[in-house]
Amino acid sequence: MLFWYAATAVLVIHYVFTDPQFDYRMLIIGSTVPVIGDITGGWLTALNSITIAVAALIGVMAMTIGRRPRRRFLLGLPIGFLLHSVFGASWATNKVFWWPFGGLDLGTSDAAILSRGVTPLLLEIVGVGLTVWIMKRNQLQSWEQLRSWTRDGKLTFR
Repeated sequence: MLFWYAATAVLVIHYVFTDPQFDYRMLIIGSTVPVIGDITGGWLTALNSITIAVAALIGVMAMTIGRRPRRRFLLGLPIGFLLHSVFGASWATNKVFWWPFGGLDLGTSDAAILSRGVTPLLLEIVGVGLTVWIMKRNQLQSWEQLRSWTRDGKLTFR
């Protein structure tokens, strides 16, 4: 479910922060990395934990003291982790969401994607539609425009 998480994260940040200088590249990475835990289950489900998101936020803030441009770039990563928890309903699974406070053993955790029926497929279809809409709104329909976006990460939503 990569498109669902990436598209919803981009739209939330665009409409909440309305910052034309926001770099969306790390946000997209942060919102999609926890999918690994959704697919595999077991210990990797810890990627859906609020603890991991907060640790990433603290790490970014600590490593970028006095380096504002680097902070602006990296801050999207923990924000993406947090938004993945929201749009993936990670909060509905206490054992995973509150890891390690709800117990350390995640070895027997099931892959979340397998326990949700057809819902992930439907959400991914919606995510593809949202991604196409985002790309059209930001004139990202050619390889040259996409290459330009990969260099600066900004979206204009014209």
